[in-house]
Amino acid sequence: MRLTSKGRYAVMAMADLAKNGGSGRAVPLQDIAERQQISLSYLEQLFARLRRAGLVTGMRGPGGGYRLARTPADLAVAEIVLAVNEPIKATRCKEGSPKGCMGVDGRCIAHDLWEELGQHIHGFLAAVSLEDVIERRVRRTAIAAE
Repeated sequence: MRLTSKGRYAVMAMADLAKNGGSGRAVPLQDIAERQQISLSYLEQLFARLRRAGLVTGMRGPGGGYRLARTPADLAVAEIVLAVNEPIKATRCKEGSPKGCMGVDGRCIAHDLWEELGQHIHGFLAAVSLEDVIERRVRRTAIAAE
C-alpha cells in the first residue's frame, strides 16, 4: 500500500477538525496546522480536495474556517484517504494500464497476495470512522473486523 504523507496528513487534519469543531464550529486551518505541525499551504491543498469530495464545508470571513460535512461517526477513514487521491492498494500495477505488474503483459507471481492485502486494508479503513479515531477505538475496531 502506498499511503504517503498526503493520506496520513488528511486523516490527522480531519481528526483534529472533528475533535475541535464541536457543535458545528468552523475551525481555521491555521489552528489545525499549528496543533498537528503540518504546513498551512499543504493543508490548504488537502482541504481543497476534501471540500470537492464533499467531506468538509468552508466558511469565509471572521470566524471562518472548515467544518465537517457529516458527523465523525458517518465519515470513514477510507473516504478521507481516497478524497486526497491516495490509492488504497498494495500492488504496483497502474489502474487502467494494459501492462501488468512486471511492466509487460502479465502479473508478478505474488500479485494475488498483494491485491488481497490491498482489499483487506481498504476494508479496514472503510470500517474505521473518524469518530473511532478521535475516541481511540481503532484497536477495538480492528479486532472486531477480524
